[in-house]
Amino acid sequence: MPYCFLKGAEFMLEKLAKQTAIYGISTILGRFLSYLLTPFYTRIFGLEAYGVVTDVYALIPFALVLLTMGMESGYFRFAAKAEAAGGDVAGAKRKLFATAWGITSLAAMLFFAVMAFWRVPVSELMGEAYVAHPEFVVVVAAIILFDVAACIPFARLREQGKALSYVLLKLFNIILQVGLAFGFWALGLFDSAFGVGWAFVANLTASAVTWLAVMCTTGGVAPRIDWRLLAAILVYSLPLLISGIAGTANEFIDRQLIKYLVPEGAMAQLGIYGAITKIAVVMTLFTQMYRLAAEPFFLSNFRKEDFVAMNAAALKYFVMASMAIFLGIALFKDLFALIVGSDFREGIFILPVVLGANILSGVWLNMSFWYKREERTWFALVVTLTGLLFSVVGGAILIPRWGYYGAAWSRFLSEAAMVAASWALNRRFFPTPYDMPRIAEYVALGLVLFGVGEFVAPMWVEGVWLYGVNVVLFGAFLLFAVRRERIDLNAMVRSILKRR
Repeated sequence: MPYCFLKGAEFMLEKLAKQTAIYGISTILGRFLSYLLTPFYTRIFGLEAYGVVTDVYALIPFALVLLTMGMESGYFRFAAKAEAAGGDVAGAKRKLFATAWGITSLAAMLFFAVMAFWRVPVSELMGEAYVAHPEFVVVVAAIILFDVAACIPFARLREQGKALSYVLLKLFNIILQVGLAFGFWALGLFDSAFGVGWAFVANLTASAVTWLAVMCTTGGVAPRIDWRLLAAILVYSLPLLISGIAGTANEFIDRQLIKYLVPEGAMAQLGIYGAITKIAVVMTLFTQMYRLAAEPFFLSNFRKEDFVAMNAAALKYFVMASMAIFLGIALFKDLFALIVGSDFREGIFILPVVLGANILSGVWLNMSFWYKREERTWFALVVTLTGLLFSVVGGAILIPRWGYYGAAWSRFLSEAAMVAASWALNRRFFPTPYDMPRIAEYVALGLVLFGVGEFVAPMWVEGVWLYGVNVVLFGAFLLFAVRRERIDLNAMVRSILKRR
């Protein structure tokens, strides 16, 4: 590849790294506050009650994907088109924003009305744990209403590069929710008949107040649908919607299969599974903060040569960083188990599998940017439906036999299948020179070091000495990666902290 393209890619990747760090610092701080609720809830709720929390918060993202209809990616892409077209760019973007915001808000209001009216049959459909409290359905539907209504305004902040406003509003939401949860506990409300429902009330209050706050950033634009523009956006976004539904189904189908396929103690197993997957927060955070920065970045109007070079390099660095995070958590999983209540720690052995699934999720995210950029979004269907097939079939086979351990492996197999489908599509339609030998090096080294720490070292040392060995193993991976990539750590820190 020409040298000029490589240098250009390096410069733009530096920009991507900076944006990832900005979103990342805020996301880590915000999720740290949010995940204070995990050790908190797993200590005040029993296994079955926390199973309800796990179930609800697996379903909410599915509803968000359904009701936002792929409009976030559509908004980014059409905003870039407006800039490329020239003319009244500001006016075109205002119309785009009003349309995307209008259709998602309308969908959210209709959804809330349906859920509120049919709350009793919906609660019966969701399972025995909800029958006594159909009002849970109404509260959760209201959370979804406000979150969807705020989604496009938040996307607009990202598109405009207003990371600080985005960050402060998200942190405000989380701090308010966490504060209310602790306040409700102090008042003894979690011991009332409404019980776990107060956790959802805390979320609803935070979502409503955040929606009011984000309205101040809309620049006086009101939701108003331009139907011709909407039709054009939907041609682009509907494949992303359908694939998003399938992809999000992969995120929650394992929980639902536990609920319906485990013969005894299903909600208790669901609670354990949900608590352990929460421990993988660092990996989830890394993927999320990368997505927040990378999606608007890669959907901008780069030349094809620059895009190819940047996307190839980004995948290598993503895998390198992900394997470092994997080792940092998996080698010390017994310490991370202390995050959750003692009743939940029996499931800590599934944590490496969950972490592996999260890495694979980030890999196929990287491989999705090319078809979004090329507006061939129907390829997303092939990828996500492949994953859903493996998730359902794998879960149906493994979960009745192994319970939540089978759920973890069915999720891993689903993510692996999506990576394989993404790779095949990329090779066929948009060949990208991913550095697979280098990527394989990092994966192989990470797995070998994990195997040494998990199986070999315990045969020779124990106690604090074992932690010492694991620290050395983790450090060895970091040292290898820094030297292999010739990373100038001082320059990287200066770049992140530099204000332009």
